Amino acid sequence: MASPNTTSQEKLGRVWEQLKALPKVVKEKVLSICRLTKEIAQDDPRKVIHSLKVGLSISLVSLFYYYQPLYENFGLSAMWAVMTVVVVFEYTVGATLGKGLNRTIATFGAGALGVGAHYIASLSGATGEPILIGAFVFVQAAIASFIRFFPKVKARYDYGMLIFILTFSLISVSGFRDDEVLEMAHKRLSTIVIGGSACVMISIFVCPVWAGEEFHYSIAHKLEILGDFLEAFVREYFSISKEGESENNKGDSKDKSFLEGYKKVINSKSSDDSLANFARWEPGHGKFKFRHPWNLYLQIGSLSRQCAYRMEALNAHLTSDIQGSLEIRSAIQELCSEMSLESSKALKELGSSIRAMTRPSSSDTHVANAKAAVKSLKSLLQSSSWKETDLLSLIPSATVASLLIDIVDFTEKIADSVNDLATLTHFEIVDTDKSPKPSQSPHCECAELGPKSDSHQLVIVVEESALAVPDSEKPNTV
Repeated sequence: MASPNTTSQEKLGRVWEQLKALPKVVKEKVLSICRLTKEIAQDDPRKVIHSLKVGLSISLVSLFYYYQPLYENFGLSAMWAVMTVVVVFEYTVGATLGKGLNRTIATFGAGALGVGAHYIASLSGATGEPILIGAFVFVQAAIASFIRFFPKVKARYDYGMLIFILTFSLISVSGFRDDEVLEMAHKRLSTIVIGGSACVMISIFVCPVWAGEEFHYSIAHKLEILGDFLEAFVREYFSISKEGESENNKGDSKDKSFLEGYKKVINSKSSDDSLANFARWEPGHGKFKFRHPWNLYLQIGSLSRQCAYRMEALNAHLTSDIQGSLEIRSAIQELCSEMSLESSKALKELGSSIRAMTRPSSSDTHVANAKAAVKSLKSLLQSSSWKETDLLSLIPSATVASLLIDIVDFTEKIADSVNDLATLTHFEIVDTDKSPKPSQSPHCECAELGPKSDSHQLVIVVEESALAVPDSEKPNTV
């Protein structure tokens, strides 16, 4: 049995070891914070600029305290300007405008009602005034709190309703002890307007970050992520030969990153809703005019998420213990690969067209090719050759084929939405005649136009040698 002296010595020894290791632990923490700071700054330098803009805004409105003439006019109410900057200034212009306008309009409305409530209550005498003020505060707080549950109000004006409740209560209650309620409301409103105006002006004119542009490029990036997944899935799922497996292992880390990208799309709903809400507050800028059709972007984002859910199910088949028959997988490999690759090309083309704001040139062709592969695959699965196949060996491959068919369907819907967006926002039409054309083989080819074409065309290509004319038979020319 250890003596009490020995136990205390062990405790002191552990404490001493921790104290000796403390400088090293602190150093590692500081270095990790520095590395994280560097990564964030390098990943998006605009975050550094945003931090400097916030510091500049607070410094400007702090002059109400530092500069004596301004302080004499506003007094302690100048603190509301600083509070407004801290609360209102957001990363994007739309978020700053939304909060600033919400705060200003709510302060105007609540201030006017608060002064009116104070005046009406003061007419009832010393006994009835506190009762009426309490009743007014109760009624407005209850009504405003209930209005916050309205979906559209919750999405765009929730912050304004909070400020309305706060301002009305402060002016009404504080006015009971202060007879200069009008002057108090005037100072508070003036400082809030000044603080909000400083935020909006600096946010717009100093390295602005537009929520509309962020939303625009995020939708384009989502489509490109989905296209990358389909391309990587084909390489991963249909690597059934030894040579295919070895080739797949070489680029395993790259494919794995592409196969995990759909998770960003699945978890993007809240981000899309926020950016769309902020974008509606912004004035027209660049190619994004006032009343830009942000609802179409939300529609494309929703279709992208539904497509990503199918991809999540496809990704689960890669790690599943039940892979089904290799024979069946080989039979559907060509058609499933064509569906995946054509859908991948279409999604990447649509993403690029949104990013560059140009009309998609070949997405309809890729969608038509994918739908043709779907039709062939359905015919193959419905053929009589599958009737004697073991059902358990058929289910995994049939499930993958069914998910790919759904993805082709959603790709077509996304293409239609992007075409509608291109029409409404007047995307630029790219001159495809200047792009290099593939060489044609010297024989007849039939090319069917996309599903949205009005007719079918038969393109006949004839060798030049077949049309050669002897010199003696050529007409004389002057």
